[in-house]
Amino acid sequence: MKEQTPNDEISLKEFIEKGKELYAYLLAQYKIIVFAGILGAALGLTYSFLKKPIYTATLTFAIEDENSGGGLGGALGLANSFGIDLGASGGSIFTGSNLTELFKSRTMVEQTLMTPVTVKGKVISLAEMYIQNKEWRDKWDDDIKLKKLQFLPNTKRKYFTRVHDSILGVIYDNLSKKSLSVDQKNIKVSIISMDVASADELFSFYFCEALARQVGKFYIDTKSKKARMNMAILQKQTDSIRAALNSAITGVAVATDNTFMLNPALNIKRTSSAHRQVDVQANTAILTELVKQTELAKVTLRKETPLIQIIDRPILPLPNDRIGKVFGVLFGGFLMGILTLLYLFFRKILVN
Repeated sequence: MKEQTPNDEISLKEFIEKGKELYAYLLAQYKIIVFAGILGAALGLTYSFLKKPIYTATLTFAIEDENSGGGLGGALGLANSFGIDLGASGGSIFTGSNLTELFKSRTMVEQTLMTPVTVKGKVISLAEMYIQNKEWRDKWDDDIKLKKLQFLPNTKRKYFTRVHDSILGVIYDNLSKKSLSVDQKNIKVSIISMDVASADELFSFYFCEALARQVGKFYIDTKSKKARMNMAILQKQTDSIRAALNSAITGVAVATDNTFMLNPALNIKRTSSAHRQVDVQANTAILTELVKQTELAKVTLRKETPLIQIIDRPILPLPNDRIGKVFGVLFGGFLMGILTLLYLFFRKILVN
């Protein structure tokens, strides 16, 4: 006869019996499970009290730039709408991801941190407001250099010391990595969303709006810089020629007065008036052309200046991720209860 090999498979009846046994075991441990649930609820309630809420200020805006490709840009946009990708249409350095990175640049963030704000009736910079929120000055009492360190509103970078740069560097790292988020939802739509999150509601609100203004000013100034320089040169030349023309007109009048009732035989005396008359005609022609070019330069400047349209601004009170007390109790109790059940379950299996 062949030896019968043992069958390691568990029958359905044995499986049900083991399940009943495990259920009875867990039911017998209800006091431990209930205690763990109460403990978890207490921990969840404590966490809801201790955890500071994070306030998020959100600002969205759109950029309209008439000089971002002209007719070619329109053609490319039409092609994209049919699913045909013909490549980028503009030559601007501030498009797409470049523009979002501009918001996160250290220069923009530092200049924004020097923006004056009013806190508790006192005008301070956003950098000082951040330092006060983090309670850093309490830790600087023993350091003479740090204790006297000030971040006054609208301070220029050339006045910063090495210590200023070090503190601003730490603030910049914290903001860029943890608090500041800039995203362009769709590359085909020039709508950009910026989020600023911090434990201080007013700081999130002030910093969000100040950064948007700072970047907007830098963006507009950079985009229209050449057009503004050209218009300034033309305006200066126009003012200079106008002054020369006025002087020439006055000179003609003086020369005419000096030759009034002059003997016709003395025509040499009339040369000064003739020279002045030529100056008037020449300056008139030059001024006419310069005025025309200046007006064209103004039109070009308006075209080169992009429009930044704010769509949504942050509004107080800001949304926050505060953990409610009821949620903390329920979540803490449920999580601790589940973990205790799993612990008892696996311990019973391993022991058996």
